[in-house]
Amino acid sequence: MSKEITPVHITKSPVELFKILKFEGIADSGAEAKNIVAEGHVKANGEVVTRKRRQMVAGDIFQIGDDSWQLVD
Repeated sequence: MSKEITPVHITKSPVELFKILKFEGIADSGAEAKNIVAEGHVKANGEVVTRKRRQMVAGDIFQIGDDSWQLVD
Protein backbone atom coordinates (compact mmCIF):
# COMPACT_ATOMS: atom_id res chain seq x y z
CA MET A 1 0.00 0.00 0.00
CA SER A 2 1.53 3.33 -1.05
CA LYS A 3 1.16 6.58 0.83
CA GLU A 4 -0.24 9.66 -0.81
CA ILE A 5 2.16 12.32 -2.07
CA THR A 6 1.33 15.81 -0.80
CA PRO A 7 1.57 18.57 -3.43
CA VAL A 8 3.66 21.65 -2.62
CA HIS A 9 2.81 24.66 -4.78
CA ILE A 10 5.78 26.82 -5.72
CA THR A 11 5.71 30.24 -7.35
CA LYS A 12 9.30 30.31 -8.56
CA SER A 13 11.73 27.71 -9.76
CA PRO A 14 14.28 26.63 -8.73
CA VAL A 15 13.86 26.94 -4.96
CA GLU A 16 16.26 25.78 -2.25
CA LEU A 17 15.25 22.62 -0.42
CA PHE A 18 15.68 24.03 3.08
CA LYS A 19 13.32 26.90 2.24
CA ILE A 20 10.61 24.46 1.21
CA LEU A 21 10.93 22.65 4.54
CA LYS A 22 10.70 25.94 6.41
CA PHE A 23 7.78 27.47 4.52
CA GLU A 24 5.76 24.24 4.49
CA GLY A 25 6.07 24.01 8.27
CA ILE A 26 8.03 20.75 8.11
CA ALA A 27 10.77 22.55 10.07
CA ASP A 28 10.16 25.32 12.59
CA SER A 29 13.03 27.50 11.33
CA GLY A 30 15.56 27.81 8.58
CA ALA A 31 18.28 26.54 10.91
CA GLU A 32 16.25 23.45 11.78
CA ALA A 33 15.51 22.85 8.09
CA LYS A 34 19.22 23.05 7.25
CA ASN A 35 20.01 20.56 10.03
CA ILE A 36 17.35 18.10 8.84
CA VAL A 37 18.92 18.13 5.38
CA ALA A 38 22.55 18.12 6.56
CA GLU A 39 21.89 15.11 8.79
CA GLY A 40 20.67 13.09 5.78
CA HIS A 41 16.99 12.81 6.73
CA VAL A 42 15.73 13.97 3.32
CA LYS A 43 15.58 12.09 0.03
CA ALA A 44 15.07 14.05 -3.18
CA ASN A 45 14.00 12.06 -6.21
CA GLY A 46 15.00 8.86 -4.40
CA GLU A 47 18.51 9.93 -3.32
CA VAL A 48 19.65 11.07 0.13
CA VAL A 49 20.43 14.79 0.05
CA THR A 50 22.84 16.56 2.39
CA ARG A 51 23.23 19.83 0.45
CA LYS A 52 21.00 22.34 2.28
CA ARG A 53 20.74 24.62 -0.72
CA ARG A 54 19.91 21.90 -3.24
CA GLN A 55 17.86 23.45 -6.00
CA MET A 56 14.40 21.92 -6.45
CA VAL A 57 12.06 22.41 -9.41
CA ALA A 58 8.46 21.53 -10.23
CA GLY A 59 8.07 17.77 -10.56
CA ASP A 60 10.71 16.97 -7.94
CA ILE A 61 9.65 14.69 -5.09
CA PHE A 62 11.19 14.77 -1.63
CA GLN A 63 10.67 12.41 1.26
CA ILE A 64 11.24 12.48 5.00
CA GLY A 65 10.54 9.16 6.68
CA ASP A 66 7.27 7.80 5.28
CA ASP A 67 5.99 11.22 4.16
CA SER A 68 6.41 12.45 0.56
CA TRP A 69 5.83 15.79 -1.15
CA GLN A 70 5.92 16.77 -4.85
CA LEU A 71 6.62 20.29 -6.09
CA VAL A 72 4.02 21.65 -8.50
CA ASP A 73 3.70 25.06 -10.13
